[in-house]
Amino acid sequence: LEHAVKTLQQAINALNSEGKKRLLKALDDVNHHFSTLYQKIFQGGDARLSLSQYDDDPLNAGIEIEAQPPGKKMQHLNLMSGGEKALAGIALLFAIFLTNPAPICILDEVDAPLDDYNVDRFCALIQEMAAQCPTKFIIVTHNRITMTHAKHLYGITMTEKGVSSLVRVNIEKALELIDDM
Repeated sequence: LEHAVKTLQQAINALNSEGKKRLLKALDDVNHHFSTLYQKIFQGGDARLSLSQYDDDPLNAGIEIEAQPPGKKMQHLNLMSGGEKALAGIALLFAIFLTNPAPICILDEVDAPLDDYNVDRFCALIQEMAAQCPTKFIIVTHNRITMTHAKHLYGITMTEKGVSSLVRVNIEKALELIDDM
């Protein structure tokens, strides 16, 4: 029994050690991508992730998000404006996708708090991300600017009360039809 307890304790220590290494490596990788993407979106500034309250065990720590838009001081994410938070959140999400890509990403109205200028920057980043990683992006939006950057549009319309219909538009084919006219 003592041998089993000792073996189990060694296994737990080995798992914790490996978990700490992986967490710190992943945090470092995501942090690098986050800083790069943040600077790209904001055309300057800086952003970073750090572990909070981690007294020798990063597995029990929280993650702090700090950012510095151009011309402002470094601050926690919760002190930023809605648009700044949205863009920082998008940069962080995409940093995670660059570190460990997933096959699909659904973004539900993330462009809602953004002004037109920032929507254009968001759309440019989506196009860059689509070219860099194998992820397919599905964007739920009401923003006309975001829609103009799409390759395909799907909409739901209600032609009569209680009856919804799906409308699909392949933008590339629609433009070809216009050019042929």
